Amino acid sequence: MADRITIEARSPGLSAAGVTCVVTLPTFRRPDHLRLTLASLAAQATDRRFAVIVMENDDERLEGLAVARAVLAEGRMRGLSLVAHERGNCSAYNAGWSTALAEFPDMTHLLVIDDDEIAEPDWLETLVSTAERLPADIVGGPQVAVFDGVAQTHLSRHPVFQAHYEATGPVPILFSSGNVVIARAVLERMGAPFLDTAFNFIGGGDSDFYSRCARAGFSFGWCREARVLETTPRRRLEFSWLNARALRNGALSSIIERRRGAGAAPATLQRLAKSGALLAASPLRAALLALKSGSPVIGLYPMQVAVGRLMAEFGIVNEQYRRPEQN
Repeated sequence: MADRITIEARSPGLSAAGVTCVVTLPTFRRPDHLRLTLASLAAQATDRRFAVIVMENDDERLEGLAVARAVLAEGRMRGLSLVAHERGNCSAYNAGWSTALAEFPDMTHLLVIDDDEIAEPDWLETLVSTAERLPADIVGGPQVAVFDGVAQTHLSRHPVFQAHYEATGPVPILFSSGNVVIARAVLERMGAPFLDTAFNFIGGGDSDFYSRCARAGFSFGWCREARVLETTPRRRLEFSWLNARALRNGALSSIIERRRGAGAAPATLQRLAKSGALLAASPLRAALLALKSGSPVIGLYPMQVAVGRLMAEFGIVNEQYRRPEQN
């Protein structure tokens, strides 16, 4: 992987000594919002010594690198910026996580935030302290959708925008890497590459990683108080995007279950039976959700997920991240 990673910038006099937390921040063609994300990290209220690693995943325009270089040069935060030359979100995560292990030997916890998110001032302290208190090897927090230029809408209650858990405490597994803290021991044991790059453009590499971590015996937690605000484009309220995301979610659930079963005949039959049962039950579930939410669009979600699972059995999966301008 070393030949696909280039460290391009460091904060003045960067010293790894005593850095116990490293925040990894992948970026792709969102330079303006990257500035906001970095500003929110610079404003963290914590006594923990932490560093930031920005992973530029566009080695053509390098807009994110330019922003990161300028911010690091100011000296308001310690860290470095690298270019992950292999395109795709899993490749960017892998580059940052490997670099964190190599560059910061005192690191005990690695955190992840995305370049469309803003951390609240106590985010880092709350997330890490919760991981220590539970204790849990991997702890996630809410990604609160803030719709760009849109007044409050009922579609904000759509399942694709909702957290999987409500209460702080142990949970069976996580699903998203956009707001998470991972113990160093997890990364060392799982080994690089951490996320399977087969998921680079469909998403779900984080869910697959968590599934493998669970099988390896690692524990999970949820921290309701450690929120990040996710700036969400208006287009994600359009039916076409919601439909594509729901179909993709269904496909990913089938793909990850298939990998877990490793091709064994009983696991295959069980997965197909589950897909069939979900498809059969989806019209009733959709009707109930539509009544509860007051929205036919929201109500369609169980049917879309069930259809997405079926499509995945025939190798049909939407690569939403292949066209980032439409995501």
